[in-house]
Amino acid sequence: MERFAELREAVDSIEIVDAHAHNIAALDSSVPFLSCFSEATTADALSQVPHTLNFKRSLKDIAELYGSKLSLDSVQEYRRCFGLESISTVCFKAARISTILIDDGIELDKKLDIEWHQKFAPVVGRILRIESLAEKILNEGSPEGTPWTLDAFTGIFLGSLNLIIDKVVGFKSIAAYRSGLEINTNVTRKEAEEGLFDSLRGNPVRITNKNFIDFIFLRSLELALRFDLPMQIHTGFGDKDLDLRLANPLHLRNLLEDKRFSNCRLVLLHASYPFSKEASYLSSVYPQVYLDFGLAVPKLSIYGMITSVKELLELAPIKKVMFSSDGVTFPETFYLGAKRAREVVFSVLHDACIDGDLSIPEALEAVKDIFAENAKQFYKINNVALKSFDLKNVVSPNFVKMETIATQQDDVLVRIIWVDTSGQHRCRVVPEKRFHESVKKNGVGLTFACMGMTSYGDSPADGTNLTGVGEMRLIPDLSTKCKIPWLNQEEMVMGDMLLKPGEAWEYCPREALRRVSRILKDEFNLVMNAGFENEFYLLKSVLREGNEEWAAFDQTPYCSASAFDAASPILHEVTAGLQSLNIPVEQLHAESGNGQFEIALGYTVCTTAADRLIFAREVIRAVSRKHGFLATFVPKYALDDIGSGSHVHISLSENGENVFMASGESSRYGMSKVGEEFMAGVLHHLPSILAFTAPVPNSYARIQPNTWSGAYQCWGKENKEAPLRTTCPPGVPDGVVSNFEIKAFDGCANPYLGLASIIAAGIDGLRKHISLPDPIGENPHDLGTQLQRLPPSLSESVEALEKDMVLEELIGKKLLTAIKGVRKAEIGYYSQNKDAYKKLIHKY
Repeated sequence: MERFAELREAVDSIEIVDAHAHNIAALDSSVPFLSCFSEATTADALSQVPHTLNFKRSLKDIAELYGSKLSLDSVQEYRRCFGLESISTVCFKAARISTILIDDGIELDKKLDIEWHQKFAPVVGRILRIESLAEKILNEGSPEGTPWTLDAFTGIFLGSLNLIIDKVVGFKSIAAYRSGLEINTNVTRKEAEEGLFDSLRGNPVRITNKNFIDFIFLRSLELALRFDLPMQIHTGFGDKDLDLRLANPLHLRNLLEDKRFSNCRLVLLHASYPFSKEASYLSSVYPQVYLDFGLAVPKLSIYGMITSVKELLELAPIKKVMFSSDGVTFPETFYLGAKRAREVVFSVLHDACIDGDLSIPEALEAVKDIFAENAKQFYKINNVALKSFDLKNVVSPNFVKMETIATQQDDVLVRIIWVDTSGQHRCRVVPEKRFHESVKKNGVGLTFACMGMTSYGDSPADGTNLTGVGEMRLIPDLSTKCKIPWLNQEEMVMGDMLLKPGEAWEYCPREALRRVSRILKDEFNLVMNAGFENEFYLLKSVLREGNEEWAAFDQTPYCSASAFDAASPILHEVTAGLQSLNIPVEQLHAESGNGQFEIALGYTVCTTAADRLIFAREVIRAVSRKHGFLATFVPKYALDDIGSGSHVHISLSENGENVFMASGESSRYGMSKVGEEFMAGVLHHLPSILAFTAPVPNSYARIQPNTWSGAYQCWGKENKEAPLRTTCPPGVPDGVVSNFEIKAFDGCANPYLGLASIIAAGIDGLRKHISLPDPIGENPHDLGTQLQRLPPSLSESVEALEKDMVLEELIGKKLLTAIKGVRKAEIGYYSQNKDAYKKLIHKY
């Protein structure tokens, strides 16, 4: 044993992260102490607990810890005499637990709150049980007593998650208890709503309907993915409410194969016992799957515990296996979990060394990983210093909130950003302290007039039906909150416009995009993806006759290496800033205009793509300004130079698979039937769409023949003169197209409104089964009158929009009225002020 003395010391001395536990209850709780040793819940089943191996072994461990006689009565007498805080101190000191993550969704008589546990561990974090939150919402009743709808529930449920997202380290699902682990990733809106109504039949509500459970799980997992939070999933054995046959983690295969969730982080709890081998396999082949062996240790026999952990390690990477106690109700459960886990892990690693699977140094590293490092990485608690502590000397250790946001400081400011009807980025700024105390829940007040403002003035335009009377709430979408890369003590977050919590304002651009996206999903089970190309000019300030003017950064040609060299410090900082915001950059280069550059962003679901575009513009402008330059996205800042666009690439996905491209079916154009119909709808409505994607009169100085901007109503295959062109990027089979590009989209457009108009047009194409005309394989301008010219002015695109009842129906009459009012005001102003467009460089 001398050979393993170092291993024994490492196992015994390490301070451990307890990654899954529950609340302790008061001593006079009605929960029987026998529950400390079993998952049994009925009196008859509990009466047999003293005859189990776990009871006999664990009672001996507790009696030795307390120094009491070896009997259940003696242990219970000790507990009564010394009190809960005293025995908790003894248990946690012996367990050497440095961090506890608590799922407080369990129902217990006289359950103590999470803050009470601060006395016994330096770090205490919360795991949110999603089903418990959903039941709490439904049991409290709908707002104003109105009947529940799926939309009302979803809004409140996701809003509730957003409000507490910065105070939890992860989510947890007990779907295995309610309806099983075979999550239907394609549950329809109708199925979910029927499931909601079915769940409402109980009083109090206890959600067991599978479709509704799956809907809640998927919405929560989508939010977890956006916030980079993990999801704990109960697998394997538990109390008798659970159908063990449905708790086999192999049932999760459909979820794990769904590409939408390939980047999430899932941890399978309880060693998935008796399906430990299955769990090990899943962890070995799916990068998003991690394992936790709490409950199996200490509830099984010694042989069972060792075997279960060995089975987990048969295939699973050691870096993906974690300890937890699954402690609940009684502090002794935390101690028993930690004590037995140390003994089991030592035994497993000892045998691995004997068998030649591990060396001693590798086993020592495994101890750190399994008991602490893996959980710290998985739950992102690396920034917390886990120091040794002596509970005898601790009166009230500071409670460390597990937050993924920056440390709260009075001088940190948070920008809440919105994009108005004219496409301008605007923000309100609040100190971080006030943000957390009030604003993240209640938002900031904003006049209705804000969505009626133009690019030339800050008062609402006539005809928008928006005035200074009335106020909505700008509520931060916490899933977008991030640290500003170019400033140390500022953060930014996108805002949603609501009349009150849970009730969206009809003029909110982000909600307009979400609304049409839901229709696309509900009617056709499709999701639109988008990837933007940002073209912009870098301008430098020059003095001419005592006046400041802005001139091009350089005069180099397309893809010039010297242009890139000259702008390299700016572009490097921009790229680093985007990467810090998790915005992938696909490529960047000098464009054809003097001082013009392009940065192409990664491809993602359209709602996220719009958020990323806003943040990307903010980064580009701010970093350029920091270096003494002005970056502008104006479509035609200089009428004698090339224009700037914000071309967008569009595709459709179903269950994470690209279904725009042809796949095993006959196709004239290398695209699927749904792809053709969607694109045909966009082509058909393109004159109206321009009022969204080319929103200022200056936009039409860019959309001219022979400028690669798409001036005619047509489409082509890899035809850069067509406003819509299908593309076949490297890696896509020859003859198959993966997406189509819309060139008539520029940097003055509100991306939420622009993408919403594209989806609305695509929905019309799908509903009516519109077909594409033949593609144009030459310069459209050479065909003369054979092709319809796209509107050459904003006034003509607005005329087309006024006749487009499809867009009015899908986007909303009130919002469309505001958009047309702003556009008409700009038509009038810029027609009377011919040089006013030159000021747009300071606004876009």
